[in-house]
Parts: sequence; C-alpha cells; structure tokens
Amino acid sequence: MHRAYHRWWSPSLHRDMELLEFGHGGARVVAFPTSGGRFFEWENRGLVRALGHALENGWLHLTCVDAVDRESWYAYHTHPGARVWRHEQYTQYVMNEVLPWVQWRNPNPYTIFTGASFGAFHALSMGLRYPDRVNRILSMSGLADIKMFLSGYHDETVYRQNPVDFIPNEHDGWRLDRLRSQNIILAVGNGDRLVHQNRELSGKLWGKGIGNALREWDGFAHDWPVWSDMIQKYIGGND
Repeated sequence: MHRAYHRWWSPSLHRDMELLEFGHGGARVVAFPTSGGRFFEWENRGLVRALGHALENGWLHLTCVDAVDRESWYAYHTHPGARVWRHEQYTQYVMNEVLPWVQWRNPNPYTIFTGASFGAFHALSMGLRYPDRVNRILSMSGLADIKMFLSGYHDETVYRQNPVDFIPNEHDGWRLDRLRSQNIILAVGNGDRLVHQNRELSGKLWGKGIGNALREWDGFAHDWPVWSDMIQKYIGGND
C-alpha cells in the first residue's frame, strides 16, 4: 500500500501542518482526528488497516489530516471569539489547501469527509458548509452542536460553523440542491451522550428535504473498535 508523509507551511494557519496519505486512487477520503488527536491517529488506532483492502485495490485514497483543536475549541485560556476564529482558519486550511492538494494528487471526482467524535464535527461542519465540494459525509459518534464548548458565546462565525444552527435557516436553492445530493451518514451509539445531537441534526436535515441516514448502533459505541467496524461498513464496502 502506498503511504507518504507530507508537511508544508500553511498560510491559513501560519504554521507547519502535517498529514499522511494512503492509497493510490479511487474516491478521495479526508479523515479528521478525534479531540486533541494528530494526523497519525487513524494509522495508530487501526482505522487505516481496516480500510487496507480498499486502499490496496485503488478504491479509496485516504488523507489523514492534523487538527488544531488545542488552539481553538480547547484553548480555554483565550477569548471564545479567538477560539472560534482559529477554527475558521483551520477550515480554510482544509478547504483551500488540503482539498486542492488532494485533488492534484488524485483526479477522482468523489470526495468523502469523515471523522469520529470531535473529528466528526469537523467533517459535518465543513462538509455541510461546502456541499458542492464534498459528496459524502460519514460522522461516527459525532458532535453536531459546538455551542456546548462556548459557554453561551455566539457570533456569526459560530453560526457558520455549526450545522444545527445554519441548516434550518438554509434557503438558497442552489445550496439546497447540493445538500440534497450529498450522501450523509450519522452513525452513533444509542447509549452515547451525543445521540440526541445526531437525532436533532438528522431531523433538521430532513426538515429541509435533505436526506440522511441516521444509524444508531447498540450501546455506547464510542470507541475505536466500533469506529473500525463503521468505516468498513459505510466506506470500505464491507456491508
């Protein structure tokens, strides 16, 4: 299996950013780490191995990105507005640096955003915000409402980043058409404390005519072995 390490200075974040690339062709998958996780987390935790067959056969091309959560949502020593803006810079890094780079590496037109737990928030926030650039979103045990991190702080940037806020107010026909063409999967344990957020987001999507698959797994299901099963089922083709 092709594996490569890449690093470059990000003009969006004003620092070096690292990522890992796996596979040589097929649908493009951008994978986000969990809270405080790094770009090598998916490899270390066995999720790359879980997709090994699809990667080796050229069905998937996986890019595991780094995150800046400790500089944004978890930087409690800074003002909430600064934390939110740091995430906005991260969003621009992913959409304006990583995604064009992935497209240069692999011309396949199909793009998937995925992540588990906090990584799923990134996948949802960016994937639903840019529906013309992301074809499938797989959220595993995902956070769907970021306001719980902000102690009541709210501004326009928070609104743009938070799916449970901006989806109900989406009225642009062009954007709605593209949201309705996305393949959106919300996989979460029925005993997970985040299940209610997933149900809320699913309902708000359906309320705008945006189809989605809410898949509730038995129990807590908020752990790496379950996420391994989820990605094999919903991305790896082992259905």
